[in-house]
This record gives sequence, C-alpha cells and structure tokens, in this order.
Amino acid sequence: MPADLAVIGLGPFGLPLAQAAVAAGIPTLGYDCLPDPVAGTTTRSLHAPVPSRTGQESGGGRYADGVGGGDAGSPGAGSAAGAGGAGASGAGTGACGAGTGTGTGNGGTGACATLTPADLRRIVSGGARPCPDPAQLGRVRTAVICVPTPPGPDGGPSLGQVAEAGRALAARLRPHTTVILESPVPPGTTEDFLRPLLEDGSGLRAGRDFHLAYSPVRTDPGQGAPGYRAIPKVIGGLTPACTESAAKFYGRLTEKVVRARGPREAETVQLLETNYRHVNIALVNEMAVLCHDLGVDIWDVIRCAETKPFGFHAFRPGPGVGGHTVPQHLPGRTAVVRPPGQGQGQGQGQGLRTLRMVELAQQVNHRMPQYVVQRGAALLNEHGKSARGAHVLLLGVTYKPDMADRQGSPAEEIALRLMELGARVGYHDPYVPAWEVRGRAVPRADALYEGVAAADLTLLLQHHRTYDLQGLSVKAQLLLDTRGATPAGAAERL
Repeated sequence: MPADLAVIGLGPFGLPLAQAAVAAGIPTLGYDCLPDPVAGTTTRSLHAPVPSRTGQESGGGRYADGVGGGDAGSPGAGSAAGAGGAGASGAGTGACGAGTGTGTGNGGTGACATLTPADLRRIVSGGARPCPDPAQLGRVRTAVICVPTPPGPDGGPSLGQVAEAGRALAARLRPHTTVILESPVPPGTTEDFLRPLLEDGSGLRAGRDFHLAYSPVRTDPGQGAPGYRAIPKVIGGLTPACTESAAKFYGRLTEKVVRARGPREAETVQLLETNYRHVNIALVNEMAVLCHDLGVDIWDVIRCAETKPFGFHAFRPGPGVGGHTVPQHLPGRTAVVRPPGQGQGQGQGQGLRTLRMVELAQQVNHRMPQYVVQRGAALLNEHGKSARGAHVLLLGVTYKPDMADRQGSPAEEIALRLMELGARVGYHDPYVPAWEVRGRAVPRADALYEGVAAADLTLLLQHHRTYDLQGLSVKAQLLLDTRGATPAGAAERL
C-alpha cells in the first residue's frame, strides 16, 4: 500500500504525529536517518514486538515494563525501543535502527515511554510502516521532519539531525511534495537552513516546485490521538500556497488550523510558548522559596489566587523542570536565537541572542533540585538525623505523572546530590522498573509501604495517581511533598 505521509524522526514529536495520522486513516511511513545508538534510532518501535500487558498497571494505564526507550537529551536524542521491559537504552545499526536493542529496563525516556502497548498496536495495525530504505521517501505526498534538536556546545539547539533529515529527503524529493518542519528550531531555520538543503539536493525550488512550511510541536504526552486532534495546529508556509497545502494536511488531523504569516512567525510561536511556561514555572518556584522563608503556605496562596477570573493563570512549584520542550540545559544559555543565516550549519556559531528573563528563569529552575535536597537535609536535622547515612526514598522519578517518561526529570540530580551528601538513596515508581543515576543502579522499593516506613526521609517528587498519599503520610517517618499533593498538615510541603 503506498504511503501518503513520511514521518522523519520517531521520537517524542514524531510518534504522536504518526499515531494521529494512523487514527485519521493516513498510510504512514516512519523513518529515522541516524544510526547512532545514543542519538538516534527509534524506528525500532515500529519493528519491535508489541509487549503484553504484564507490567505494573498504574493510573492512566501506562506499564512500567511495556516499552522502554525513546529519546534522551533536550529535546531528546533517540534510543532504540525495547520490548517487555528491555531497554531504556539500545544499539541500532543502519537507517531506522535495524539493529538489536539492549538495555536494562530503565523505564524509558521519550515518546515510546508515553505510549501504551495498545497505542503501538494501533499504530502498526493502522498502516504505519518502518522505512528501512530512504528511497521510499520519494513516494509520499507529505514529509514531516520531527527530529530532535539537542543542545549544542554553545547552548543553542543543534541542527545536525535536521540537516541529516533534509539531505535524506532532498535526494528523493519529487515535485508537488509538501515538506513540513516540526522540530524546535531558532526562527529563520526553515527558510535559511532547511530550504537551501532541500533545493540544492533536489534541484527543485521551494514555493514553486514543492511546498515548504513550519509547524511548532504541540504534543501533550500521554493524551494520544484524541488529544492531538483537539489541539489547534499553527502553520506558516514559505508562500500562501505552501501554507494552504500544509493546512490541508493538518486539517485531516486536527479540528483547527491557525495560519501564521510565514515560517518565521510559526517558529517564534514555539519559542514564545515554551518560554512562557518556563518563566512562569520559575516565578512560582521562586515564590515557593520566599513563602517558606516567610512561613507562608504557597499552596494556599495559589489556591486563593486562582479564583481571580482574569489576569491570572495558576502555575505550581515543583522540584525542577522536565520534558521535551521546556528548556533545561546549560544554565544561562537558554532560548538562544540567531539572526537569519548566522552560524546555523550545525546549530553553532556567531550571532547568539538570549532572552534575559528566560536566562533568569533558567537559573531559578536549575536551583530547585538543590533546594529540595537542602530542605530534605534540614528536615532530617530538625529530627536529630543527618543526611549522611540516612535512608532516603524518592517517590516518582518521571517528569510527568502517570507515564514512564523520565526526560529531563529532576529526580536524577536530586538523587545524585543526596548521594554526594552520603545518603543511601532508593526509589519507587510504578512506571520505572529499574533506574540508574550516572551508571549507578538505584535500589527499588518493591513493597511501597514497607519501603516508606523504613526510610528516614521520603521525598515525593511525582504524584502518580496510584499513590495513596494519606496512607503514605501515615507510614512515613518524614515526608517532604514537592508537589503540594498531600492533605494539609499530613507532610512537610515545598
């Protein structure tokens, strides 16, 4: 069966798109162009046997030993997906990672960690096919580039994988094809970086022989195809005809298409949306620190403030930022913007510009894991205990509740800092059957209540719905709740 769509890059952005396309009845190819076992092959998720529902079921139906693997980095560089709990890491060889996955079942980071076995079955049975041969890219009507753009040495997003995807597509590009870039990139990338690659490699001209557009990623991990359909899609084409061609495609997937003036505007939408959240998280995190120093309950402050029907949107503090689009790398070098055409060959070079407010937000958010550790150590001291030698149990090590994705989770830094203080660190997470921090295995508390009762200090880092916080607060010797999820007075809250 011929495919209408090629999704290039099956990481945290590409797999949700493929899922939505299959749900809409669009024959879909999945292609990953990089064979790097660390940075690039998630197409194995379409090759791999679909795991059975044998894992620990929790909340939204995600399984701890379902599909491990996905993307790592910011926003992530793929790793091969394993089945049946095998493999947050993987080795792939050849295009699309047609190699063998290896791993220790570390739960997973990336799109595969947010999809259920049933999701993967529907994607494959609905017509999605792995594409081991890039020649097949020349047979589709629409190609969407969803590769990760992890941070480069200067803190800006590296465009190396965008370049690889562009070259792979350019060599097979046919007239009348619609090419859409979805990867998070600096404004100007579609026109000044991707366009020349496609034109030089194909001999065709964008806007005349083929359509070119940008659409910012708007995925809500864990929501699947129904959630995708409900989210408006912003599109900015090189020409009005490019915009309409992209709009026609996305109109099959979403209920509303929003047309931007051009690709630069659409690219900047991504920048604004991401940093809006980042800045507001930083504000409420700093408020949480201030409120603790003043003896004020930040959670009660937020509860009251969100009753204002205008001019206020509630954000809540936490142990740190995580996820695939919230900036989380290289303090002080976030939201890097380059004037068009400057230093974008590999996502590095001159012309760097940063948003000062976002730089400050990054500094605040990067301090939160250390602040959580300080609060935990202080709580131990108040009860006559020292962090050195204390048994500390971390509850929830994923970046989002009720799924296995650990991308950018602050739990790793918190665990590392506790270990540096001499604490004996363990964890419990219904979605993560095994966990390593810097190559060091962290013991898992298989019996939750017994583990909480035995720990000198329990840190609630993620509020999975399966956690009975009232019961856990009764069992715990000391409980520090970084999510404000426990009943008032039941635990120490951030």
